[in-house]
Amino acid sequence: MLVGVSLPSSAQHLLTLDSCRAMALRNNKQLGISRMKQDVAANLRKSARTKYLPHVSALGTYQFTSKEISLLNSDQKAALSGMGTNLATGIQSGMAHLAPQMASVAGMLESAGVSVSALQANLNAGIGNLATDLNGVGQGIVDAFRSDTRNIWAGSIMLTQPIFMGGAIVAMNKMADISEQMAQNSMDGKRQMTYYETDRIYWQVVSLKHKQRLAESYVAVVKKLDDDVQKMIAQGVATKSDGLSVSVKVNEAEMALQKVTDGLTLSRMLLCQTVGLPMNEQVVLADEDAETIATVTLQPELNVETAVENRPELKMLGNVVDLSKQATNVLKAGNLPQVLLTGGYAVTNPNLLNGFEKKFRGFWNVGVLVRVPIWNWGDVMYKVRASKGATAMARLQMEEAREKIELQVNQTTFKVSEANKRLAMAEASIKRADENLRMANLGFNEGVIAPTVVMEAQTAWLQAESQRIDAAIDVRLSQVDLQKALGTLSE
Repeated sequence: MLVGVSLPSSAQHLLTLDSCRAMALRNNKQLGISRMKQDVAANLRKSARTKYLPHVSALGTYQFTSKEISLLNSDQKAALSGMGTNLATGIQSGMAHLAPQMASVAGMLESAGVSVSALQANLNAGIGNLATDLNGVGQGIVDAFRSDTRNIWAGSIMLTQPIFMGGAIVAMNKMADISEQMAQNSMDGKRQMTYYETDRIYWQVVSLKHKQRLAESYVAVVKKLDDDVQKMIAQGVATKSDGLSVSVKVNEAEMALQKVTDGLTLSRMLLCQTVGLPMNEQVVLADEDAETIATVTLQPELNVETAVENRPELKMLGNVVDLSKQATNVLKAGNLPQVLLTGGYAVTNPNLLNGFEKKFRGFWNVGVLVRVPIWNWGDVMYKVRASKGATAMARLQMEEAREKIELQVNQTTFKVSEANKRLAMAEASIKRADENLRMANLGFNEGVIAPTVVMEAQTAWLQAESQRIDAAIDVRLSQVDLQKALGTLSE
């Protein structure tokens, strides 16, 4: 039961290169920022698409003014309000002028038995009533013309549909698409850089672990040699000088072991920080306990076109060029006509749809808005020239980056070939060092070789083993460099 419980605890600390990569991707903060930038770019692209669609807006307002608008002046108001009185006065004035002519008529009426005074009283009463009625009508007209615009309420719903905006909306949508592609390319670049850093740290830990084992075995060898020399000194077949020389080698070996152990501890901490584990976490890498570092010898082929096609940096520079071109198209739209279709519904209180009414009444409206630029003192032309200059600079930067990437591919291809050669040479060297050490130990045991010769053979063996470890790691790292140069590291 105890063994079964302890197995998961041990298994969770065993990390392969692929698991380190996956954990580093999840933990990397820059990748998290890149994912957020992708979301931002996607939302901006969706926002740009809405520019093709009609937009609807609502507006409401209330306004209080100290004075109301009057369509009639004071004289007109007075004339309309006293319309009946003025008419009665005119009639009475006319009758006064006709009094001499009316005297004969009055005599005739009197002789006929008609009471002229009663008739005149009735006429005056009728004129008075007519004046009163007309005054009321005139005042009604004045009141009807009163606007009462001190309290104004208004509201509207407006629909705007772009028909032609000089190509600006199309260019803005293309810019949004390019920005989303740029965010994706940036994400790919950071992912490859995360793989690259993780691989280098992983193989650094593996290298130091193998060197630690090498140093431990070397310490054990020189300690055994020191013990043998001390026994020989006791037997009188070796000098104290030989013993001191071997003791110095023991101290040097122990110091080298301590140095490698410290470097291994720091490298493990860096790996834990990279993959998102606590720095004091005890992790074991899948390749660190192998007898030899597994390598795959590759004969790389120079393939610059693959790098040009896959490198995120070149893709991003291409995005910059495309963005600059579309920005130029947006600026060119400033010199082209713009056409919009408008429509809506408006209400006001008071309203003028049926005279002046203090009611909410509204009406529909549809229209076409055309804007044609005529003269702007060359403002758009200068901006277009500046934008074209920015496009030319971005294109030159992309060409320069292409040349540098071509050089990098050539260099990394050469480094892979050289690393393979160094590994083959190190393998041959370790065979000679093993045979040399075997012969030295055999001669020492037979008493025909001095301890210093054995120490030299051990030192040569240590250097050969160390060079083999370095060569194997260089093969791995050079292949990682080549994959990064070709833009295929994430594959």
